[in-house]
Amino acid sequence: MEIMRMVVTGPVGAGKSTFIRSISEIETVDTDRRATDETSRLKQRTTVAFDFGRLQFNPDMALHLYGTPGQERFDFIWDMLIRKAHAYILLVAAHRPGEFRHARRVVSYMNQRAQIPMIIGLTHSDCPGAWSQENAIAALGYYDINTQPPIVLVNPTETSSVANAVITLVQYYVQSSAVKAIAV
Repeated sequence: MEIMRMVVTGPVGAGKSTFIRSISEIETVDTDRRATDETSRLKQRTTVAFDFGRLQFNPDMALHLYGTPGQERFDFIWDMLIRKAHAYILLVAAHRPGEFRHARRVVSYMNQRAQIPMIIGLTHSDCPGAWSQENAIAALGYYDINTQPPIVLVNPTETSSVANAVITLVQYYVQSSAVKAIAV
């Protein structure tokens, strides 16, 4: 059986755990614990290791979804997950622009460890104070349309929205793999 491994990463409260719970065909494995640091201002519980979910595409193909913790103190887990991943999605809350800098650090960290396809999932875009897709992508450091990754609006609580993001990432992965194969 072929297994594609996808990492769901981003700052605290961007919707990573909810994203995986919304799409997984199995009961998700999570490591949520009571938040004891500044995270407790955003939410009561937070991921301290990783989340895991699975989608079975057909008898021979499955997608494993791994959600990272958002806090940088858990970057050793980011490292373990990204090194085995085929692709990843960075979730960013559009209504908390103060976290865009942290999101940029997450991307930098991931890209130093693995050169794999990634897309950006913009969450909470319907909240008051949410930045537009164009402003958010620029704040994340992508000024050139030719080098920016695909960006999708995602509502992590809606299965169809999460499914659209997963399809976009899988298609981008397949497209990137084909381009690499031609270049070789």
